[in-house]
Amino acid sequence: MEWFSELLFGEGIGHSILLMAVVIAFGIQLGRIKIGGISLGITFVLFVGILLGHFGLKINEHVLHFFKEFGLILFVYSVGMQVGPGFFSSFKKGGITLNLLASGIVFLGVGIAIILHFVTGIPAETMVGILSGAVTNTPGLGAAQQAYGDMYGTADGKSIALGYAVAYPLGVVGIILAIILIRFFFRINFDKEVERLDSENETHINEAKPISLIVRNPAVFNKTVEELSVYMEHREFVISRIWYHSNNNIDIVSGKTVLHENDKIFVITTEHDADTVRTFIGEEIPMERKEWLNLESRLINRRILVTKPELNGKKLGELKLRKIYGINITRVNRSGIDLVATPGLLLQVGDRVNVVGSEAAVANVEKVLGNSLKRLNEPNIMPIFVGIALGIILGSIPFFIPGVPQPIKLGLAGGPLIISILLARFGYKLKLVTYTTQSANLLLRELGITIFLACVGLGAGDGFVDTIVNNGGYQWIGYGFIITIIPLLTIGIIARSVYKLNYFTLMGLISGSMTDPPALAYSNGVAGNDAPSVGYATVYPLTMFLRVLTAQLMILFLA
Repeated sequence: MEWFSELLFGEGIGHSILLMAVVIAFGIQLGRIKIGGISLGITFVLFVGILLGHFGLKINEHVLHFFKEFGLILFVYSVGMQVGPGFFSSFKKGGITLNLLASGIVFLGVGIAIILHFVTGIPAETMVGILSGAVTNTPGLGAAQQAYGDMYGTADGKSIALGYAVAYPLGVVGIILAIILIRFFFRINFDKEVERLDSENETHINEAKPISLIVRNPAVFNKTVEELSVYMEHREFVISRIWYHSNNNIDIVSGKTVLHENDKIFVITTEHDADTVRTFIGEEIPMERKEWLNLESRLINRRILVTKPELNGKKLGELKLRKIYGINITRVNRSGIDLVATPGLLLQVGDRVNVVGSEAAVANVEKVLGNSLKRLNEPNIMPIFVGIALGIILGSIPFFIPGVPQPIKLGLAGGPLIISILLARFGYKLKLVTYTTQSANLLLRELGITIFLACVGLGAGDGFVDTIVNNGGYQWIGYGFIITIIPLLTIGIIARSVYKLNYFTLMGLISGSMTDPPALAYSNGVAGNDAPSVGYATVYPLTMFLRVLTAQLMILFLA
C-alpha cells in the first residue's frame, strides 16, 4: 500500500492532480447549496482547499505556484475575450458615468482599507488580502501576491490569502445586502423602473429595424437606388426588395433598380435613421416581413455563417456579392444583435449574414462565406496562446513611478487581461481569428478560476483556523464588511439621487464594481431583464483593471 500512501500524502504529480481534482469537485458540488436564495458558487472550492490544507494535505510548493498562476492567466484572459468586443463602445453615452461611479467604489474601498491599516496596525499585506476578499476580487489577490513576491523574492507567507479567505464570504453577502438596502431606502417600485427603463433604453438604437414603404416623394421618382444612396450617404439603410406597382412583380433590389411612384419597398434601417428614410421616400405601410416572404415564391431567405478566416475584418462591400450573384444582404447578426448590412460593415468570423435571392445564387454566396458550423465550433487555439504570451510580456514590463520604491507591473493578471481585450476588439486587423463559442469561453474561464481558488485554499489552509481563533481573524471579518458595505451604499445613494440611475442598471453597476458573479446572478433573477447584465459588462473591465492595479500599489507603498 506504499503506492496509495504516496498518492495521498506524497509530493508527486499524481498526488498534486488528484488532490486538486478532489478539491474542485467537492467545492463545485457544495457551491450548489443555496442559503436564503444565495449561493457562494465556485467560491466553495477555496474553502474546501482550506479545509484539506488544515488537515495537512498539501501540494509541492513549486507545483502549487505554477498551477495557481496558470489558472489565474486562463481566467483573466477568457474574461477579456468575453468583454473585449463591447468594451470600447461601453464608454459611449452613459458608459462614462457608470465607469466613474464604479471607480468611486474602488477608490473609496481602497481608502477605507488604508485607514484601517493605520488605525488597527494590521500589516499591509494582510489588509490587501482583506480588501480583495471584501470586494470578492480574485485577480487582485493574485496581483498582490505576485507584487509581494517581486519585492521580497519570496512567497507572502499566507497572510494575503488568509485575509482574502476570511473576508470573502461576508463580502458576497454584503454586496447583495447593499442592493437590497438601496431598494428599501429609495422605496423602489419595480413596475415604474421597468417603464422608465423602456423609455430611456437606447441599446437597440443601431439595431436593424425592418420597415415597408410606398414611394410617394416626387424627388425620388425614376431615381436609382444608387442615386438615392448618394443623397443619404450618412444614413444606414438597405433596400432589400421592391414590389413594382406597374406589374405587381417582386424583385431583388440592386444599385440600378429604379424607383417609381407607388412602388412598395422593403427597407432595413436603424431606429435612429428610420424617420429620415421614411420621410425622404414616402409613407410607411402596414406590411409585415412575412408578407414579403409569402409573396416571394422564387426567392429564398437564408442566414449564412461567416466561417472563412480570410473574411475576418473585410468590409462587406469588398466582396461585391450583390453585383456578382444578384442577391441582397439585409442584416448581419452579431452576438444576438441584428446590424444593418451597409457596405462599410466589417465582417467577423461568427457573423450570421441574412441573404435574399434565388436558391442557386444563395448557394453560391454560401460557398463564398463558408457556412461551416464544424469549422466555427473548432477552437482557435493559436490566437489564445499568442495573446497569453503577449500578455505575460506586457505584464512583466516594469513601469517606474517617482516616489515608488519598486517599479509597477501589470503582472500575470493585468497584462493578459489588457491584451485579450485588445485582441478581441482589434484582432481582425492582425488577421487573427479570435472567435470562440460562448461555451468554450465559459469552460476556459471556469477551469482557470477553479484551479486558482483550489491552489489558494490549499496554500492558506495550514494556519487558517488558528488565525481566526487566536490571531484576531474574527476582527478581519468585520473590517472586510466595512470595506464592502460603506463604498457601495455611498456611491449607490449618489448614483440614484444625483444621477437618477435606473435601479436595474444600478444593480449591475454594484455587481460589476465588485466583479462578483453571484451578485449579478441575484440581480438578474430579481430584475427579470438584461439591464443588470448590461451595467455589469459596462464597468467590469475598467473595474477589474483598477482592482489589480490598486492591490499592487498598496503592497508597493505600504508593505
